[in-house]
Amino acid sequence: MAQVHLRKIVKEYEGGVQAVKGIDLDIADHEFVVLVGPSGCGKSTTLRMIAGLEEISSGEIDIGGSIVNDVPPRDRDIAMVFQNYALYPHMTVYDNMAFGLMLRKFDKTEIKRRVENAAKILDIGMLLDRKPKALSGGQRQRVAMGRAIVRDPAVFLFDEPLSNLDAKLRVQMRTEIKKVHQTVKTTTIYVTHDQIEAMTLADRVVVMNHGNIEQVGPPQELYHHPRTRFVAGFIGSPSMNFMPAKLEGNGAALTLHLPDGIRLPIPAARTARYAPHAGKDVLFGIRPEHLTETRQTEHRANVAVFEAAPEVVEPMGMETLLHFWMQGHEICARFDPAVEVSPGQRVPMAVDMDQMHLIDPQTDLVL
Repeated sequence: MAQVHLRKIVKEYEGGVQAVKGIDLDIADHEFVVLVGPSGCGKSTTLRMIAGLEEISSGEIDIGGSIVNDVPPRDRDIAMVFQNYALYPHMTVYDNMAFGLMLRKFDKTEIKRRVENAAKILDIGMLLDRKPKALSGGQRQRVAMGRAIVRDPAVFLFDEPLSNLDAKLRVQMRTEIKKVHQTVKTTTIYVTHDQIEAMTLADRVVVMNHGNIEQVGPPQELYHHPRTRFVAGFIGSPSMNFMPAKLEGNGAALTLHLPDGIRLPIPAARTARYAPHAGKDVLFGIRPEHLTETRQTEHRANVAVFEAAPEVVEPMGMETLLHFWMQGHEICARFDPAVEVSPGQRVPMAVDMDQMHLIDPQTDLVL
């Protein structure tokens, strides 16, 4: 087991292009940390630098109390699971899992013990005599995980391991990976572009954007208390709605003026927080789940109501998504499926103002 510390890590390519721009990150022993962000944000590059597959331009990487900048990958005591399973097609599952230990001259009895233990954890004991071509995608991914587990490394690294699986299998494998971590308790760093994977798997989520770390924290903290517009919009599905607004009023009471003549009162508990920004243009952020039909909010305080006519209605089974536009901004609301709404029909929308966010459009920081 090991802690991982990144200090001012920079990755610069020819032409001065910086993929990673001086990030700092501390990962505790046994912790499951997920690096998440859009394509090109630097998350996979960061993982590859930790693994030693990519040279760092500057900074320090500390694994288990040792600086590993110049240590080759095989000596870093890490195990990596890739998007591509990279299994040997001519070997059985057992031999694929045992191969790395055989190269390191482990005793056959110890190899057998480790492989069988990993197979038990992953529930693939019945597959040990098969070859990869006889396995499903999910089974191959379990074998790739088993190959990492048998090494008993200090750190597990996962590089978008579920990208090649269908939607149903991705959900199943998320559960499997979480169960494995709870059993093995090895420090784990996991890269994905899927914020749902990040939220469901991580002890802490690291949100990256343009080579920088935007915010680090537990999933619920990022959901409820984003620090920037990027984090607010990236975490959550469907993503947060943003509407242009003007904050009006004095120290005693504040009101948000939205397009189409909509007025939303600011909760009294937030007046002092927002008072310095009175008279300024802001972005009003609200998640679809906090913009819903009025009957769900009848007994809540600080609920404001306005009417809108959705142009698109999406029945999803457990919920119905309503889409309408406000000055060119698409807005999504979540309604109970029992509420019947037709496109073009004006319906009251209840806004839970206790769940709102105000963002400075100049700095993109949440106020």
